Amino acid sequence: MNDVTRAPARRRTTRGENPAAAEGRVRSRRARSGQWAAWAFLAPVTVYLLLFYAYPLYRNLDLSLRDYTVRSFVQGGAPFAGLKNYRTVLHDPVFGSALVHTLVFTLVSLAFQFTIGMALAVFFTRHFRLSATLRALFLVPWLLPLIVSASTWSWMLNSDSGVVNSVARSLGVAPVNWLTSPQWSLISVVIVNIWIGIPFNLVVLYSGLQAIPASLYEAAALDGANGWQRFWRVTFPLLRPVSAITLLLGLIYTLKVFDIIWIMTKGGPADSSTTFATWSYRLGFGNLLPAFGPGAAVGNLLIVIAVAFGLIYIRIQRKQRLT
Repeated sequence: MNDVTRAPARRRTTRGENPAAAEGRVRSRRARSGQWAAWAFLAPVTVYLLLFYAYPLYRNLDLSLRDYTVRSFVQGGAPFAGLKNYRTVLHDPVFGSALVHTLVFTLVSLAFQFTIGMALAVFFTRHFRLSATLRALFLVPWLLPLIVSASTWSWMLNSDSGVVNSVARSLGVAPVNWLTSPQWSLISVVIVNIWIGIPFNLVVLYSGLQAIPASLYEAAALDGANGWQRFWRVTFPLLRPVSAITLLLGLIYTLKVFDIIWIMTKGGPADSSTTFATWSYRLGFGNLLPAFGPGAAVGNLLIVIAVAFGLIYIRIQRKQRLT
């Protein structure tokens, strides 16, 4: 066979057209096709966000601004009420206690989840024998369905037949009404939420610790830094971005915790463990005559709190980048 060298095929151009103009036209056509491809990939995400985020938010806002009853909720035609539902919520005696309980439940849970999760993450970086097995066991609370965890803890903290009070009696300690006492109900649900949230903090912080070079610790040790100084001067500053996103995700999740509290105490007794999440559900669905408007208003206030904390996080991140 003869080796035939063919000249590269030239792009077809119209008679009298400048080759540079033809090249620009081809590039423009490619750019437009690339844009259409990008929009095609974005379309499913956009549709998903509109259907499952934007529309529910719009409906919740509409519920909070209208005077809905059961009949108008089904058939439509609810009259516009403006900010009446928000005024009703703000003047309700439950509002103050629910706000305090929401803040206490969220902040205390975050503080203990993050602190214990950080301690466990640092502990497991030593890679001792059976460390992988123990890490897997710590994930069990996170993997269990919340209804299973809450139901199990409800049985354990039962005043009469719970295992916790049984152990306390055997040690000579007076039993505690964990779920039926106004002094202990909020503490009980906080303890359970901390137990459930520790594995998440452990996994994320442990992953962040793996990205820190070991040479930095060796250099700090050569400079005479002890264990606490290495953690405070090396680990904690380098782990700050991971810590910030961990706290933000934990904050958003904890603000909307409903099932744990509802299964264990239903917000009681006497609203002693009521948060915005449980109060919103009780107003909208927990009564024979549901108050859809006030329930939606409480839900929107919860969204505003979450967005406010998110904006604070973004502002802090920007300041850290500038410095």
